[in-house]
Amino acid sequence: MLLVLISLFAVALLAPLIFRVMRRATFYVLAAVPAMGFIWLLANFPSFIHADQKALIDAPNAPPSEVFEWVSVLKLELAFRMDALSAILCILILGVGALVLFYCARYFKDNEPNIGTFGAQLLAFAGAMFGLVTADDLIVLFIFWEITTILSYLLIGYARERIFARRSAHQALIVTTFGGLVMLAGLVILGQSAETYRISTILSRAPELMNTHGPLLDIAILLILVGAVSKSALVPFHFWLPGAMAAPTPVSAYLHAAAMVKAGVYLVARLAPSFSETQYWHLTVLTLGLWTMLVGGWRALRQTDIKLVLAYGTVSQLGFLILVVGSGSANAAMAGIALMLAHGLFKAALFLVVGIIDHQAGTRDLRELSGLWRKAPKLFVVAFLSAASMAAVPPMYGFVAKEAVYETFVHEASTGPLGLIMLIGIVAGSMLTVAYSARFMWGGFATKKDVLPTKFKPVPWLFLLSPAILTVFTVVMAFIPGVFEDIIKPYASLFPASDHPIHLGLWQGFTVAFWLSLLTLAVGALLFFLRDGVNSWQDKLYPLLDAEKFYRLTIGGLDEVAVWVTGRTQRGQLSFYLVIILMVAAVAPGIVMLRLGIAPLGNITGFDSPAQLIIGACVAVGAFAAILANKRFLAVLMVSVTGYGMSIFFALQGAPDLALTQLLVETITLVAFVLALRVLPPELGSNNSAIPKVMRIVVSVLFSAVIIIATIAAMSARVHAPVSLEFPQLAYEGGNGKNVVNVALVDLRVWDTFGEISVLAAAATGVASLIFVMNRGDRKRRASDVEPGVVGRVRKHGASKEQAAALSVAQGFMNSTSDEWLLAGRTLAPERRSIIFEVVTRLIFHTMILASLYLLLAGHNAPGGGFAGGLLAGLALTVRYLAGGRFELAEASRVSPGTLLGVGIAIAVISGLAPLFFGGQVFETTALEFSLGIFGEHKFVTSTIFDIGVYIVVLGLVMDVLSSLGSEIDMRLDKEAGKTSSNPIVTSGGSK
Repeated sequence: MLLVLISLFAVALLAPLIFRVMRRATFYVLAAVPAMGFIWLLANFPSFIHADQKALIDAPNAPPSEVFEWVSVLKLELAFRMDALSAILCILILGVGALVLFYCARYFKDNEPNIGTFGAQLLAFAGAMFGLVTADDLIVLFIFWEITTILSYLLIGYARERIFARRSAHQALIVTTFGGLVMLAGLVILGQSAETYRISTILSRAPELMNTHGPLLDIAILLILVGAVSKSALVPFHFWLPGAMAAPTPVSAYLHAAAMVKAGVYLVARLAPSFSETQYWHLTVLTLGLWTMLVGGWRALRQTDIKLVLAYGTVSQLGFLILVVGSGSANAAMAGIALMLAHGLFKAALFLVVGIIDHQAGTRDLRELSGLWRKAPKLFVVAFLSAASMAAVPPMYGFVAKEAVYETFVHEASTGPLGLIMLIGIVAGSMLTVAYSARFMWGGFATKKDVLPTKFKPVPWLFLLSPAILTVFTVVMAFIPGVFEDIIKPYASLFPASDHPIHLGLWQGFTVAFWLSLLTLAVGALLFFLRDGVNSWQDKLYPLLDAEKFYRLTIGGLDEVAVWVTGRTQRGQLSFYLVIILMVAAVAPGIVMLRLGIAPLGNITGFDSPAQLIIGACVAVGAFAAILANKRFLAVLMVSVTGYGMSIFFALQGAPDLALTQLLVETITLVAFVLALRVLPPELGSNNSAIPKVMRIVVSVLFSAVIIIATIAAMSARVHAPVSLEFPQLAYEGGNGKNVVNVALVDLRVWDTFGEISVLAAAATGVASLIFVMNRGDRKRRASDVEPGVVGRVRKHGASKEQAAALSVAQGFMNSTSDEWLLAGRTLAPERRSIIFEVVTRLIFHTMILASLYLLLAGHNAPGGGFAGGLLAGLALTVRYLAGGRFELAEASRVSPGTLLGVGIAIAVISGLAPLFFGGQVFETTALEFSLGIFGEHKFVTSTIFDIGVYIVVLGLVMDVLSSLGSEIDMRLDKEAGKTSSNPIVTSGGSK
């Protein structure tokens, strides 16, 4: 099972590369993957059914077949299970998916833009759907649910140059994401109430949960149903599905007929055996299902695009499916799953037929299509048989499934008025189905008066093969209904047994259901023949509620509110933002503390040693000096004084690791600030802030006071021993290290660190995007291409005697000095070079790099670690940049910052996933002890690999800052100087 899942995603990742070689023939390769999965499914189908029958004896919803522990503390598992319901859905996911991918090889052209990406996304969607229906964990199910949402957005918007495609993709994304987020709330409530997220366990404990958490469970199920009806396009979310027809026809055939829209049906079917008796279930499922069936069928009768006829027909059928599978009885389950199979086959075939018509005729407008039944007889036969199955005409499998539904609700009608209403609504909706099925066939193939015969190219057999195979199945299945009844029976057996069980069959006798079927066909045909009168009647009836119009009004209103809020909050003034943030951070906890009467308790000590008092005074002086400074550079230096003071505080308190990291961070930050100050005026200027100075002082003092009081109160209110007391032993015994800080970062709290380095990568990307116009990794010219001594040369004209003399001395220094290591330093103009800085750089660069590696490797047991080591290596590159300029930085770092960031994240991810292949957990670490002979005994902890990733990410961040705020600004300043100088000045790596 997992092999199929992994294969689908793995081949999807390789698909763009294969497309470069094989072009559209790659679709045959892609189709082979779900085809092999389909063969595996059929080969193992008896075992899935047998497992379910055993589950009925042992316990409902037996445990899944494959489970991998993910995050045990959060009770998260990678749990998968294949039962009868999942297997039936996989028939559509894998079988129809293989045929659609095969069809794509003839539908698309070799020169189709982005065809590789499209193929990868379509195959990945098959993998996401396979994961969704086999997931046995609520969170895993939600993850795959959202993956299908994202992929459907990308596939619907395939024709990105068309505004309608982009708008439809956004609409589908917003609607289904909204439903998914609402569903997530319900899943969390359900999982927390059950104290497990294992779906099979929750379903088996449903009666107990409903007794214990009745009202809360009702709300959870309602929220989950919102996600289901939004995904399956039920009223009031139905409008996104017709808009999604902007996607290529293979997408419509797969996502919107066989796979994605069935996700909501699957979820309702999965929950129905256990939770169909919750308070809001029938109100939601039956009402929305019936209303959707009628609305979709009614709207399908007025469409002129044959693809939209099928789209609104799909909306109608999805409402029908959810109504049936959500009814909560064994008979309804049998009929509903049979109908779902039938719908997936005939609707996918019909969408593929529409694709052929559009491809060969160049139009889908039924007012322009005429005479295709003569020009494409094989296509006509395929379409006719599938449309007949959609209309439930015997002897199609659609008729078998519809008969089962009628039998079910005829019995329900005898039990009460609700059943009678449902039966009348289903029959009315089925009449509309017959009418729009006839409209589709008439619109696509009939010879029409006053319409010229449509030019139509012959249809190759390979193009017709996929819809033909689906049509053959929808015919053959009608004659072997017992086989599929046996397949569905294990799922239906999860419901209480019915007094009058139904059976799937082509002929059940002259029953009430049979006469209702004849009535349905007759009235549906009459609606089609009276289509002109029906159309005029539809034109007169204005919809009471236009869901799409309401959606547009809602989105427009949100946009207006966002513009209003943004205009009043995003003023472009940092002082305004800080005042708002600090006010909220001070007032909210301050009010809580006042209401609770919280105040500092116990003895408060001002300082532990005179050194703390001295350092504290220096920090205070630095802070006040930063406020009073009138130069930007001086203000930055004073702010750094406070940072360096904090590092000394850490050292005095016995935290050398924190002190070292704070020292390095403060130094890097100071360099970044100084580099950025070059493009700002040196003077701070007059105070033009929108926030008065008095108010800023009040906010600062208030925030500081609240934080101090809250901290003291929290520390003095402790009644239990601090958790930190156990950290040294936990770090040594559990993390195999003596440095508590580093072990916590790379082992005990590794998920936090992984999140932090991800943020660092995002921050580096943000910095680069603000500075760079071109690719930040673009280095077309290196130091060897630059004439020595020309980068940053000052103007000679108008220079004073002192400047001319200094320039002459510097020029002589450049010509006489043999610097064989700082090669790129030769590119700097003589007056920009410093012999002292270059000598110091030669002395300390290699030492700093070695020291950074020592910190990386020794950090598990001594002060250091990947973060501190990466910062020190970054500082080494900073020194080299300051000594030799931007070309020296390029020579020192042949790998781009973006590559380093990506490699660092990749190493961290691989180190986290690798334990899974050895039976461990994500980010689980192992200590390897070994002997190196005369070099002694050694111990290597695998978390060091993760720390290496941290080291590389931090180094990439520093390099990105140097490239953005250093090299790029250098180049811009040189360009500006070159515009005002008569001398040649290098701007982007060469001389003019």
